[in-house]
Amino acid sequence: MEGGLDFGVIWTNLTYFMVGRYPGGPMGGVLLTLYLAVVSLIISFFGGMILGLMCVVRNPLIRYPTVAVVNLVRGIPLLLVIFWMYFLLPFVMGRTTPESATVIAALSLFTSAYMSQIVQAGIEGIPKGQTEAALSTGLHPWHAMVFVVLPQALRNMIPSFVNQFVSMIKDTSLAFIVGVSELTQVATQVNNRTMIYPAEIFLFIAIVYFIICFAFTTLSRWLETRLAWRKAI
Repeated sequence: MEGGLDFGVIWTNLTYFMVGRYPGGPMGGVLLTLYLAVVSLIISFFGGMILGLMCVVRNPLIRYPTVAVVNLVRGIPLLLVIFWMYFLLPFVMGRTTPESATVIAALSLFTSAYMSQIVQAGIEGIPKGQTEAALSTGLHPWHAMVFVVLPQALRNMIPSFVNQFVSMIKDTSLAFIVGVSELTQVATQVNNRTMIYPAEIFLFIAIVYFIICFAFTTLSRWLETRLAWRKAI
């Protein structure tokens, strides 16, 4: 369409944008983007929990090295972490590692460091009287943390976890640098093939990212309002 945008290239390649060559071939596009984000989030949730708990323990031999590692990871660009994992994992495992696995490992490590700070802040936000009351009943300090303090803190962490998930969805776009066919890489492939529709293609993926992130941001706000309402009852 001369003199205007022609979105015909989007409709022609819509399936490829959404799922790649799946199910007849490798997963790609939006489907792979969400897969990378969801799997990394699950791993990061548990990684962040463990690191967050280690950051609040009284034993300095555990707390200080953990805090140092967390700060080190947070101070490094995600792109560099992806490169590290891309070259390090095959060397450590002694075999070729799928590119998507290296990206998941990088996202999980990077996000775990940030989630540990959410966990730490959530735990420290619970009044110390809760811990003291639990200890007065004869509970071991770790039992008091896991069964009394952590469940209360988790409720306050949920909106922050959702926001971190939104950031992770956007961070998956860096996976194209190691050849993973997520949405940005698929858009680049289609653009390189057609050569004359870059505005239409990259405007389309910007809209897709916005829709996905806006949906989860709205969910985060709803959860925050819902939890605040329950807390006020």
